[in-house]
Amino acid sequence: MRDVHVAIIGAGFTGIGAAIRLKEQGITDVVLLERADAPGGTWRDNTYPGCACDVPSRLYSFSFAQNPAWSRKYSGQGEIQRYLCGVADEHGITPHMRFGHALQSARWDDATQRWHIDTAGGAFAARALLLATGALSDPAWPAIPGRDDFAGPAFHSAQWRHDVPLAGRRVAVIGTGASAIQFVPAIQPQVGALTLFQRTPPWIVPRRDRAVPALAQSLFRAVPGVQTFVRALSYLAHEITFLPFQHRRIRQVTRHVALRHLASQVADPVLRARLTPSYDMGCKRVLVSDDFYPALTKPNVRLETTAIERIVPTGVRTQDGTVHEADVLIFGTGFRPTDPPLAPYVTGRDGRTLADCWRPIFTAYASTTVHGFPNLFVIPGPNAGLGHSSMIYMIESQITHMLAALDHMQRGAVGALEPTLAAQEAWTRDVDARMRRMVWVEGGCASWYLDRSGRNSTLWPGFTFAFRRAVAHFRPEHYQGIPAVSAIA
Repeated sequence: MRDVHVAIIGAGFTGIGAAIRLKEQGITDVVLLERADAPGGTWRDNTYPGCACDVPSRLYSFSFAQNPAWSRKYSGQGEIQRYLCGVADEHGITPHMRFGHALQSARWDDATQRWHIDTAGGAFAARALLLATGALSDPAWPAIPGRDDFAGPAFHSAQWRHDVPLAGRRVAVIGTGASAIQFVPAIQPQVGALTLFQRTPPWIVPRRDRAVPALAQSLFRAVPGVQTFVRALSYLAHEITFLPFQHRRIRQVTRHVALRHLASQVADPVLRARLTPSYDMGCKRVLVSDDFYPALTKPNVRLETTAIERIVPTGVRTQDGTVHEADVLIFGTGFRPTDPPLAPYVTGRDGRTLADCWRPIFTAYASTTVHGFPNLFVIPGPNAGLGHSSMIYMIESQITHMLAALDHMQRGAVGALEPTLAAQEAWTRDVDARMRRMVWVEGGCASWYLDRSGRNSTLWPGFTFAFRRAVAHFRPEHYQGIPAVSAIA
């Protein structure tokens, strides 16, 4: 069993960013335990056609590793993956990664004040443990009867089968979320026929993607301050877009923009009516696209809004008895951020798992630490998600909180540190009070933002700078610590 200072589960944006910041603080005894054979997290796994970020690249990157060479306003999956790997190499983090090390269990031991970690690649002991697996790591499969009965290839968009040819074939797509609105336009020109099964239409606003001119890239390289200024402008512009989630009157403006976008791209009034949401804008994730609506108007695409009854060997049967025949079935049904996949395998000091403690309410103090789980950090954690800006900003805020906690432990010879139950409950009450004003809970929809209790445990109900102010500042009075014991022999 190798003993390390910090063990990080996951080598995506959070894991790589945390390892770099730890190294800057002088903590180099760090290991990143990654289940796959390469870093990148969600940007490694999601390789479906058209996969790209819906936050501008200038903003969706580390503040300490800005990239002057982004090729587009919204970069694609491959470019983001290369950026992450490049940052890890440049900062010397890649040698700390251990691939093929899927987490099997992590158990806190009071006697040694260590996390005892078992992985598919070996055992570790760590003074601190960071769960950096993200909210979009494991795909969500719909509970549709007969899902395994389909005779042809069937796969989730997060596990795209590049070995399955689509040219000229009949393809059925279930789901109209953020992934589907990207891959449907990408595959539409090559398939023979595409049937898109829609349960609830999304609100969609213009994307207005464009290439970054070579002159601008050269300027960003020559004068980094210009890129920092452009990034700041982009940050401010996205902060303003939070206002509609909180204020109904402002929301009417964004609703008008979305409806004009739909009307300009879909001339058929019947199709347009089926694509018009009946719930308040922002209740579900607002999507950005310039090519999804046009793809649905093509002669080889059919939008099906009748509810699915079951999947049969030859296709999908809807509740009106119609069997929609297909050669390939693709699930674009997203993820379940309120059900962290590793929660059942992480056991705290009283023998309870994170899954036990998060049933039914998914919560943490400062979205980062959990009572009963010493020296554990969850990034991104509950209520750290966003509907309007860059998650990297939120992740960096939580990393700052973790670094402050570790520094407090080091300076105070503290062996075990966890938030008090009172502090965690007060944080949750404050978040819930802010949430009551938001469209996410009063907008007339059921979204993946909500956990089993009906609580929105996914999003932060405020501006991102308010989150940073609340989270980055470490408050020792909100924690309980136990003096350090001798290290593991």
